[in-house]
Formats: sequence, C-alpha cells, structure tokens
Amino acid sequence: MDFLDKVPSMDFMRSEKMTFVQLIIPVESAHRAVSYLGELGLLQFKDLNNDKSPFQRTFVSQVKRCAEMTRKLRFLKDQISKAGLASSALPAVQPDIELENLELQLAEHETEIIEMNANSEKLRQTYNELLEFKLVLQKASRFVVSTKGHSITEDRELDENVYSREDYVDRSSLLEQDMQPGPSNQSGLRFISGIICQSKISRFERMLFRATRGNMFFNQVPADEHVMDPVSAEMVQKTVFVVFFSGEQAKTKVLKICEAFGANCYSVPEDITKQRHITQEVLSRLSELETTLDAGIRHRNKALSEIAFNLWRWTIMVRKQKAVYDTLNMLNFDVTKKCLVGEGWCPVFAKPQIQEALERATNDSNSQVGIIFHVMNVIESPPTYFRTNRFTHAYQEIVDAYGVARYQEANPAVYTCITFPFLFAVMFGDWGHGICLLLGALFLIARESKLGSQKLGSFMEMAFGGRYIILLMALFSIYCGLIYNEFFSVPYHIFGDSAYKCRNSTCSDSYTIGLVKYRNPYPFGVDPSWRGSRSELPFLNSLKMKMSILLGVCQMNLGIILSYFNARFFGSSLDIRYQFIPQIIFLNSLFGYLSILIVIKWCTGSQADLYHVMIYMFLSPTDNLGENQLFWGQRPLQIILLLLAIVAVPWMLFPKPFILKKLYTERFQGRSYGILGSSEMDGDSEPDSARQHYEEFNFSEVFVHQMIHSIEFVLGAVSNTASYLRLWALSLAHSELSTVFYEKVLLLAWGYNNPAIKLVGLIVFAFATAFILLMMETLSAFLHALRLHWVEFQNKFYHGDGYKFKPFSFASLVDEDD
Repeated sequence: MDFLDKVPSMDFMRSEKMTFVQLIIPVESAHRAVSYLGELGLLQFKDLNNDKSPFQRTFVSQVKRCAEMTRKLRFLKDQISKAGLASSALPAVQPDIELENLELQLAEHETEIIEMNANSEKLRQTYNELLEFKLVLQKASRFVVSTKGHSITEDRELDENVYSREDYVDRSSLLEQDMQPGPSNQSGLRFISGIICQSKISRFERMLFRATRGNMFFNQVPADEHVMDPVSAEMVQKTVFVVFFSGEQAKTKVLKICEAFGANCYSVPEDITKQRHITQEVLSRLSELETTLDAGIRHRNKALSEIAFNLWRWTIMVRKQKAVYDTLNMLNFDVTKKCLVGEGWCPVFAKPQIQEALERATNDSNSQVGIIFHVMNVIESPPTYFRTNRFTHAYQEIVDAYGVARYQEANPAVYTCITFPFLFAVMFGDWGHGICLLLGALFLIARESKLGSQKLGSFMEMAFGGRYIILLMALFSIYCGLIYNEFFSVPYHIFGDSAYKCRNSTCSDSYTIGLVKYRNPYPFGVDPSWRGSRSELPFLNSLKMKMSILLGVCQMNLGIILSYFNARFFGSSLDIRYQFIPQIIFLNSLFGYLSILIVIKWCTGSQADLYHVMIYMFLSPTDNLGENQLFWGQRPLQIILLLLAIVAVPWMLFPKPFILKKLYTERFQGRSYGILGSSEMDGDSEPDSARQHYEEFNFSEVFVHQMIHSIEFVLGAVSNTASYLRLWALSLAHSELSTVFYEKVLLLAWGYNNPAIKLVGLIVFAFATAFILLMMETLSAFLHALRLHWVEFQNKFYHGDGYKFKPFSFASLVDEDD
C-alpha cells in the first residue's frame, strides 16, 4: 500500500477543476458584460429564474424582437434560395450596425420583397390567363367558325360565349371585357370553350356526358405550350376543349362542371376577322407582360443580391443578441433593482480571463461601478469539462456517447485513443485493406479545411468527424496485417525466406505432404508457408484465440487499476481495500493465471492442454497434472490461486456494508447520514442537483447494492473474458471472407483466357472488397471494438453519470441551423 500511495494521481487525465462563481453586474454594463463572456465561452450560467415562465422574465420583449427578426431573416433566406442566389458566408468587413437600425432595415426589406412578390404574382396570373386565351383562340377556332358566313350578329355571338367565373368583369382585361356576353333568351346550339389540365380531361368528358345525358358534343386538342399551374407553380400540359350543347339548363350544368374541375373558360368569336384581331391584341399584351416580368425579376434579384451579401452577418448578429438576452433572463435582480446577479460554473484556469473580460466591459460601458466577481462554495456536483483538440475530440465523443464522466473521475478517452483503433485492427488486420483505409483518412485530413466549412451528408459527416480515428485504425490495421502476413488475404515473403521447406527433395505438393522446419523462425509475423497448409486453420485459430484472451485480460486489469486511482483521488479507502484489492486478486487468480500459462506454452513449445488445466483446476485441484504440467510447483500454485479467488468473493461482498454501518453509528448517532467519500454513498444521487439534506442510512439498500456489484463482477470476469474472443472470431471471419473473394472470384476469373471474363472477375472482386470488406466489415469491427470499450473495459471503473459543461459561447451559434 505504501508503494501505491506514492503513485501519481493522474491529475492530467481528469476533467478540468471547476469553481462556482457569482457575478453582481450593474444594469448599464450587463449587456456588454454578457456579450464579452459569450465571446470568451468559458462560463456556464445557472438559471436563477426557474420558477418563472418565459413570458414573466425581464428581457422578454427584447427576446421577442430578436425572434421576429429571425423570422424575417428566415423569410429573406428562403426568397434568396428560391431565386437561385447564393448568400455570402464570409461578407466583406463592414462596420457593425445597431440592433434597432437592423430591425428597421429588415422590416423595409421584408415589405419591399412582399410587395414585389405580390406585383409579380398579379402579372404572372394575368400573363397565364392571356397565354391560355391565346391557346384557346388558336386551337378552338377550327371548331366554332361559322360555315354560313358572318350573318350572325355580334350580340348573338357574345351571348353564345360563356364564362366560368362570375367576377370575370372585375378581373379580366379591357380587351376581354369587350367580348363579354350579355343576357340573351335566344335558343339553339350553344358552345363553351376553355382549357383544362390534360390529366383531368378524360374524367371531365365523362362527367359532361353523364350530366347532359349525352346531349352534347365534345371536342379537344392538346395545347402546344406548357402553362404554369397557379397552385403548384409548376409548368403543366393542358388541353383546349369546346363543348357544344343546347338549352339554358345544359349551360348551367356545364358551367358548374367546369368550375368543379378547375377549367378556365374563354369566349371565342365565330367571326374569323374578330378572331385575328383579338389574337393580335393578345400577342401584343403577352409581349408587353414578358418585358415587364423580366424587368421585375431583375429588379427583385438585384435587391435580393444586396440582402444576400449581408445576410450571414445579420443572422449571426441577431443570434448573438438573442443569446445575450436569453442569458440575461437567467440572471436575477438584486433588492435595489440596480444590479443583476448571476451564478455559474467556470474552469479554475479561466478565472483570470473572465475577470479581464468583465473589467473590459465595465470600461467600455463607462460604468461608475465595477462588476463583482467572487467564488462561492456549493454542495452541487460540478459539470465535467475536458479540453480536446481535433485529434482527441472524436475519441471523447465515443466515451461521452456511453455517459459523461463524473466530475474528475479518470477519463477513458485517454486510453481509448490507442486501445480502440488497436482492437479494431486485431479484428480487421490486413495491410492491403489498411492501406485503402489510410488513403481515405489522408484524403479527409488533407481536405480538412475545405470539408469543414461545407455541408456534408450524414455518412460523409460521420466519416469526416472520425477522420483521425480512421487514420489510427488504418495504421494499426497495417501493423496487424503485417503480423498476420495478409495483403488482401495473400501472404508475402516480406521479412525474408520461410522457416519451412518440403520434407524431401522430391516434394512437389507441400500442401498435402507437409513441411519441415529447417531454419530459424520467420523474423516478423506469421510465416507465409502456413498459407494453404493442412494445419493453417488450427494454427491461426490457436494463435488468435490465445492472443484475444491476453489482450482482454490486460485491458480488464487496466480498468481495475484505474478504479484504484479513482478511489485514491476521491479519498475512498474503503473502495481500495474492499473493492480494488479483491477484484484484482479474483481476476488474476483465474484469468491472469491463464494468460501466464499461454505465454509459458508459447515460450516452451509444450503440448499441454490448457482447457484441461483450467477445468480440472476447479474440479480436481489436488490431482496430478501429468503431461499438462508446464512448470515445477504448478499444482500447489493452482490450489493457492483457487483459494484466493474463493476468498475474494466474500471479501468484496461483506466487509464494506458493515463498516459503513459502523462509521454511521459512530459519527452521527442517529443524526442525518453524511457523505463518507464512498462511491456507494453518492452513487444514486443526481450529479446536477444540490443535496439539500442527507438521506437516512439504509443498511439493507447498501448491502443489496454491494451484493449486486460483487455478483456482477464475478460473473462479468468470466463473461467479459469470453467476450474478448470476438477479436479471434471477427479476425478469422475477415481473413476467410477475403480469401474466398480472392480465390473464388479473382483467381477463378483469371484462370480463363477470355479478357472479358478477367475484367468481370476483377470488377466483382473490387466491388466486393470495397463494399463488403472495406465498408461492412469496417462497421462490424468498429461496433465490436466499441462494445469492448463500453462494457468490458469501462464498467470496471467508469460511472458515467456526470453532466457536460455547456458554457455560454457565441462560437456554437455559428453552426446552428435555423
């Protein structure tokens, strides 16, 4: 224990030390002070107005104004997007604008754009009506021209042409109003001409036929041009129609059906001269409207381009102001109503920077009273804050996905930076596939600055965020691939000649006759001669299975050792004596001993059966080991280790609850139960809530908790060790799958003399390698490595019940989406 006490406490591997501070800010400098703190981004404010609704807070009117400006900016952004213009992400440096002036500008811009849109919509609607009228005049004239000359009077002519809209006089042009029919009681054959969407024409015709009982004549012809639909604003194909009928009742029915189907009706005179005259006037009006619409679009785009140049700067400014007022709403007024009181958490190292920012805010606001900044003592558990960089950020996110570290407990991300990509590589080991991953990672890192400023898809964003993880996974995969001697499943004599050769000089098929060793072992990795031999699979199975157990036992021991440093840091001697020591004894008495046997067997070349040794260590510990004995004194050592493992279980279970009960009785004598610095005492407490009172000590609850913890560790020692065998299973699966694609696809195709078959085989092999081995297998190995860290490694020491440090920072506003 003296040696362990001298070991450093690993402060640099823990979260930053935090302190709870209070700010007393004069009202005149409050806005500027909070703005400077937002630029600094190192203070997490506490909401002191939890009991108030958002509408009862002091700065609610300013927040509403910022929300309204955000809505206007969103509207302008949508208009810019619809116009096909690009907003400038990095506008030229311009002097800052006051919030009030910006509010007026945005209101003016919104009103101007809305007015432009309304005018453009009216012009577009008129243009569409004239375009449809032109199409009807061109196509329907062939059906309605009188064969009896021009004997029909204009009044009769206009009376026979019907409109589908009652308010047509108000909405139509003067040209069309000249042709509007008046009341008429004349009888005989009548007609209605108009235009309808082509998709509705068959249903429209059937409905007319049924409504008039077949007493109508229907003609149709497709329009030559597409017309914009007023509802969907899309160009649609339409059909011109003419309906001939007789009687006033039939006219009423036809008009209602036209209205129901959204058909637009236009009058077409029977006189050819009138048709030509009207057509010319319609074409003239269309030409004028096209010119007017183009000019309006250019003017609108010019206005939107000027807005787009400053849109990003305005958006960031409004976001910052809204964030400032939201933060000010978390502060509380003092009794004099002249100062705002704020509380929050900050890292200890940030106190000088925060004080400097507050002094600058006081000077810039010309306040006569300075800002008071002082440290407070609270019971509440502080937030967890790790300073990360581009390399370590992704690994910290992997750990935080399991649970945020408790304040200042050992951070698994420090070790995950190496162990995670290494365990991935153990399952993925192939230096050919590793080179492919390395090229992808180097591409992402080389284009880091460009890709970081772009909007990426979900898959690409995930790959870019983990670019440094992919880099280390690739490097370790190359290393493990060299150990396995696999390059797309093919072995190479990279480090010299093989240590094996044919049994005799007449040997022609070394795979069936067998090999003999004639020189020193292959210097690095697996000998390439194992490839294709009869004993290849048993040899690799044995190697990878034993290696998986060794790696698993080492990582689990690391987790238990980290639990010691946690207990030592938090001053819990009970956790060291009655948790760390029995756990390390239990794990190493069984599986640590197994790891030693594996190493001894490798070093001595013994033929001992380790399965037999471990099974009979429990069933018959006093029996003679016989040929399974690896060293002198093995049997008594096994008996001692078995007894230590048995003793370690009650050692974990019983002493700690009784000692806690004794300490409670001695210290408090029936008073409220205090915190004793033990993980069991604060294990169920919320880290982000202040404990206003101490709970009464409940011995049964503590005992059950300790019993569950002990049983979980004992069973987990076995199941977690077995779980590490996934390293062997996935490594073998990856190797065999790669071999299948190489031998059954590439070599099989290469055996033909046909170049087309060779090309097809090469393409299939490339796609199988890229999509199955480099994508699916990568994802599979990644998830299994993730599980080994979350479950097998972190459950030995990591509580993960903390909460993140979320400072008020303007930097986070840049990445927010509307």
